[in-house]
Amino acid sequence: MINHISIGSADLAKARKFYDAALKPLGYTCLTKDDTSAGYGEDEAQFWVLKSERASAQHPERGLHLCFDAPTRKSVDAFHKAALAAGGKDNGKPGVRENYSPNYYAAFVIDPDGHHIEAYCGGAA
Repeated sequence: MINHISIGSADLAKARKFYDAALKPLGYTCLTKDDTSAGYGEDEAQFWVLKSERASAQHPERGLHLCFDAPTRKSVDAFHKAALAAGGKDNGKPGVRENYSPNYYAAFVIDPDGHHIEAYCGGAA
């Protein structure tokens, strides 16, 4: 349904450092970058971070939330650890969210620009 998505960053270098680290355990890398953007994905860029004067940071009333597929539960754990080490803030430690479904394993972070980011694996333990 969605071909790609873009978010803004007030500090593109900091955002690249964060997303390079956080998305690597999920199998996503920066496939294209220049002074104004960075595009991430597996085979083609589907997630873009764009330099912007003011980032469209998350506010509770806006409800922006991005969730990335993770191949394994261990990769969700690695995402969370890497995201925190690269300047993200914890917004929910890795674990099963039974209120979503019995196999909903996820971790939540807030990126350096304030966007709410999740990694999710739906496979059984």
